[in-house]
Amino acid sequence: MTGRIRGLTMGAVLLSAAVSGAVMSTPAMADDKRIGIIVFDGVLSSDVTAPIEVFGIASKKSWFSDYETLVINVGESELITTEEGITLKVDAHVKDQPKVDVLLMPSSYDMDSLLENQALIQYIQKTSKTADWMASNCSGAFVLAEAGVLDGKKATTWAGGESDLESAYPKVDVQFDTNYVIDGNVITSNGSVVSYQAALALLEQMSSERRAKEVEEALQMQRVWKVM
Repeated sequence: MTGRIRGLTMGAVLLSAAVSGAVMSTPAMADDKRIGIIVFDGVLSSDVTAPIEVFGIASKKSWFSDYETLVINVGESELITTEEGITLKVDAHVKDQPKVDVLLMPSSYDMDSLLENQALIQYIQKTSKTADWMASNCSGAFVLAEAGVLDGKKATTWAGGESDLESAYPKVDVQFDTNYVIDGNVITSNGSVVSYQAALALLEQMSSERRAKEVEEALQMQRVWKVM
């Protein structure tokens, strides 16, 4: 079976969390292309569940059915717990160096241990040399910057954190007051709810505007944009 999504859709998160407070992904299966999402204890849920839902819907379409999404744990356990208390079963581990075509780095309220994790930084550096796309949500941009992925590129981070990114990584051309930024094959975003918008923008780059619109409509995001 191709296009099998790893992880959760937002609907599954809400339903399962209400029933049991824990959500498990299905066993990993081989597909042609992989979208890797880094996870760890304390990761912010929406940074992970938004792209999982966007790419999960897309993977049900014939034009994106050769993609699967892998949840990749920085640590060695089979489960992680998000900041908001959702339990996820992972598909792979950073120590195993899974090969992916897209790698997304999400965020947490405390990024220090991630910035100091040499195995993670080296994996990001190695992957950036072969991946089609590198991405981050929220303060995940700091990890990409630490790995040198954002050197000489335009990028953003969480709204209000741009000055911190600019100060810590002067080689990055930090963009202020923008939801997401695409520069070459790298996309960075504010995270949280904007993670949906960024994932849709990335999907458009990976497919087409029309196809990304299909997924946007399936999510009823046009109603959100109308309200906003």
